[in-house]
Amino acid sequence: MKHNPRAGLTLAALALAAAAGDAGAEWVGDARPMMGTEVNVYLWHDDPVEGERVLEEVFEEAERINQLMSTYIEGSGISQINRDAASLPVVAGEELFEIIERSLDISVLTLGAFDITYDSVGQHYDFRERKRPDEATVQDAVEHINYELIELDRATGTVRFLEPGVRINLGGIAKGYVVERGVDILKSRGVENGIVTAGGDSRLLGDRRGRPWIVGIRDPREDGQVAISVPLEDEAISTSGDYERYFEEEGVRYHHIIEPSSGRPAGGVRSATVFGPDAVITDALSTSVFVMGVDKGLKLIACLPDYESIVIDADGRTFYSNGLQRPEVEPVDVPATEPVPDAC
Repeated sequence: MKHNPRAGLTLAALALAAAAGDAGAEWVGDARPMMGTEVNVYLWHDDPVEGERVLEEVFEEAERINQLMSTYIEGSGISQINRDAASLPVVAGEELFEIIERSLDISVLTLGAFDITYDSVGQHYDFRERKRPDEATVQDAVEHINYELIELDRATGTVRFLEPGVRINLGGIAKGYVVERGVDILKSRGVENGIVTAGGDSRLLGDRRGRPWIVGIRDPREDGQVAISVPLEDEAISTSGDYERYFEEEGVRYHHIIEPSSGRPAGGVRSATVFGPDAVITDALSTSVFVMGVDKGLKLIACLPDYESIVIDADGRTFYSNGLQRPEVEPVDVPATEPVPDAC
């Protein structure tokens, strides 16, 4: 692993540069605004026309998932659950049911640090309008943040909330699902080298035709700069940061990663990145590590042999999980790497 603090490329731009670096007509790609972020797809195909068709198929799949899982779409499956599940069991459909079920499993694994009912409070934030809930609203809504208030019935495929006021949001896992499904499509169409990115989540297929993909972890405080560049092959990587959706008010940064126990934006960490074989899991774990903080977060990762993490704390210090190789020489303008907490 190599620090590259002066690099000026975002993660998505690095993907594009990686693809363009082969200077072959067989690299095809596009980037489109979707899911409140940007979805990027780049792939190598022997037939560029067929490659374009595969590309379009991935974007169509991303939009299909968005229509199912977006809380901003009134007719989505998740919106129907939020409207009706406190009154009666709602048939979710197999796909949505399984994602909710996986979310609850991760809630158990993380002792509630990952909790899709965070939106009971999260719905009261509007980051574009710089609006946040008052203290009374937070105190009332935080009582409904509890993943145990979601009841799943596998026999009927239904979701039910055990009390009014509960609201769920799959923002901490849906983009990981999108990029994982995107790579599934690439594989099914015979593609061996590609990358699908949605916001802070990427899934890499193979390598960059003989070279690793170089993926950049954004500097949380320097817009457009890369704090760390990581060579990866056939891997998922997800980053959760307090710079994605936020506003500042009287010196306080209000961002979208809500700590379930308090109903307020989590503190102590600027960004948390997780690597592993499954983007659905890395997406959820990056949120979990951010909420848990450096010590507890890296202890969790130490218990998961297929996953690794890099965390940048509130003071700008960088922490690595035990399975990652630290840089041999730290640039003078990068805070020194701290020791990793003991494993579980």
